[in-house]
Amino acid sequence: MIEIQKFSKKFGDTLAVDNLDLNIPAGEFFTFLGPNGAGKTTTLKTVAGLLRPTSGKVLVGGYDMAEKNTEAKRLISFIPDVPYVYEKLTGRELLYFIGELYKLDRDYYRDETERLLRLFYMQDYGNQLMESYSHGMRQKIVICSALITDPRLIIIDEPMVGLDPKSIRLVKDILRTCADRGTTILMSTHTLTLAEEISDRVGIIHNGRLISEGTVEEIKRSSEETKGLEDIFLKMTAED
Repeated sequence: MIEIQKFSKKFGDTLAVDNLDLNIPAGEFFTFLGPNGAGKTTTLKTVAGLLRPTSGKVLVGGYDMAEKNTEAKRLISFIPDVPYVYEKLTGRELLYFIGELYKLDRDYYRDETERLLRLFYMQDYGNQLMESYSHGMRQKIVICSALITDPRLIIIDEPMVGLDPKSIRLVKDILRTCADRGTTILMSTHTLTLAEEISDRVGIIHNGRLISEGTVEEIKRSSEETKGLEDIFLKMTAED
């Protein structure tokens, strides 16, 4: 589903991602782990078509993001780390807008809007302007907007920020179910326990380079550190 071939990205003189190669098959839940500034968000935004590679290629569903950006984006939903919303729309209006934007059947997206609002306990707030929403409520409505299109690929940057424990559990269950049904998930998080709990594979990125990838058990076996993923991560990303 995702093919990243010798991908590098520079911002001025700063090399954010350095010669990254990675293949993520359809239906896999893949999580990037790394310190701040490691290149995680840059990679996610490039896969989502928001940034262009300095060199190399990024393909989604067989489409080169540099050449067939529109075709690739039809397959994708992107949940950023900051839930940007149109504050003068209501939550329900945003979901209707997404349905129209993706040319979904009107009856379908209206029914799905109600289902998602109920699922996230947002049905009582669906007609309120989003300028009145808390951070957690905005995050929920952004996740709803990502799910309503039934995407083949969901890209998520720190999905649990601002969510209460009940909502975190709900989002974990939804994402795992999506992956089990064939949706590819590409996630970035600092929460190691989350990655360990729901990911099929993880990749540890540091200073723009992928330094380890595989299942959690494979990474543990390949490391001299045996205490757990947190200790392995800290050791791999320690600065000299």
